[in-house]
Amino acid sequence: MKLPSSYRNPISFLGMIVSTIALITFIILFIVMSISGVGGAYLGLYTFIIVPSFLIMGFVLILGGSYLRRRRLRKDPSFKPFTTINFNDKSHRKTVFKFSVVTLIFILMTIFGSTEAIHYSESVEFCGTVCHSMDPEFTAYQHSSHANVPCVECHVGAGSAYFIKAKLSGIKMLWKTFTGECERPIYTPIRNLRPAAETCEKCHWPQKFFPNSLHHEKYFLSDSLNSEWNIVLNMKVGSNHQASGMLEGIHWHINPDVTMEYKSNEKRDTIYWVKYTNKKTGKVSTYKDESAKISDSKLNEIETRKMDCMDCHNRPAHEFRSPTYFVDLYLASSKASTEIPWLKRAAMEALTTVYSTNEGANSEITSKMGNFYKKQYPDIYTKYSKEINSAITDVKTYYSQNAFPEMNVTFASYPRHIGHFETNGCFRCHNDKHKTTEGKVISKDCNLCHNILAQGKKDNMNYYPINKPGEFIHPVEIGKAWKDANCMDCHLELFKK
Repeated sequence: MKLPSSYRNPISFLGMIVSTIALITFIILFIVMSISGVGGAYLGLYTFIIVPSFLIMGFVLILGGSYLRRRRLRKDPSFKPFTTINFNDKSHRKTVFKFSVVTLIFILMTIFGSTEAIHYSESVEFCGTVCHSMDPEFTAYQHSSHANVPCVECHVGAGSAYFIKAKLSGIKMLWKTFTGECERPIYTPIRNLRPAAETCEKCHWPQKFFPNSLHHEKYFLSDSLNSEWNIVLNMKVGSNHQASGMLEGIHWHINPDVTMEYKSNEKRDTIYWVKYTNKKTGKVSTYKDESAKISDSKLNEIETRKMDCMDCHNRPAHEFRSPTYFVDLYLASSKASTEIPWLKRAAMEALTTVYSTNEGANSEITSKMGNFYKKQYPDIYTKYSKEINSAITDVKTYYSQNAFPEMNVTFASYPRHIGHFETNGCFRCHNDKHKTTEGKVISKDCNLCHNILAQGKKDNMNYYPINKPGEFIHPVEIGKAWKDANCMDCHLELFKK
């Protein structure tokens, strides 16, 4: 049995050529990736998405050409719409067998290719380097504590419904990137993000949260010695003992026996209203921020959101840290750097400027830190020139991991809600302003979340008994001003030039 006459046309022949070339190319690329180990984001893109697309396009051309040819042949009175297959004819049997084998191979390859394409489209390299313009998010992800967790574990999760939603959302994002309409920076919070109970809690399940833990922070002052300031905290993330479960502590906010709800602005960095419900006792308490300039009618229109992990851990894998943080981290990790006089000040003076491009930032940081020593402390530069130039390179590396001028991304673009140093974080609710009608207040007391066990300069630490925690001492003398204002009122103002 010969090839039906309807397939004998230029379009179908072109489709056969395209499909054959695509099939051969796919086989070659797959062998290269499997045997040689050569890979990469774009080789995977070509192998499992682009090349199979040409294979399918070839089959579409074959069928489309056949359809158009058949429409013309129908006008011939001798045309037979269907080919007669006679299994008593040996040539017919061979043709049907060959066609069946080819069809089976095509179906199997389609299943295999589709599966690989889905897996590849869910891979970290595809999400971070191919599909989206996500250099800021991908870079932050690579330096996060979740760097070994695939993107889809949090952004998609299990189940077909969210898989489809994620792919549709991805197509929309891809189009925005292609047309240049992508937000700079990308807007957060993400409205259609899957609930934390269906993603975060698959690993961090509430019933097994750890009890209290020690937390040791190192800060460095902007003096000639880069003086080290330490603070050791007993963080009350849970109960004093693991057996007590979630009866108290920070993670009490998502205790399964308790429901915490709130109303806030769109960015969720200002909370107007909080509702506490104890499921066991039925007790309900509603707190409203007395200082919030919002009417009751407007408040009623705002969505009521149930508090979950993401309301505090809002940057679990894409965190951008401030210059204050990463310069302190650098000084803590590099003993040699602390020996360079005034290094903290030199770095901070260069990093408080808002830069418009990465190239400009690198040039200006080099120039400003270098000139800081050359003009003000030439003797220090002469003595430590090698160490200073090495430190400048390190500071630029830290900057490039946390700031992306072309995307208008800095740490202030995506404030983290854990803590209260450079964002309001905990103080969104714990500010002594949220009150019930009976006068009950959500307290700002520091000891609700942590106790200070030690603090002070490296060689002059103050230690306190665990049952009598110390009162906070500001590293620089400011009196009691730290009690009257939130930390961010000063620490964030430094970067608002």
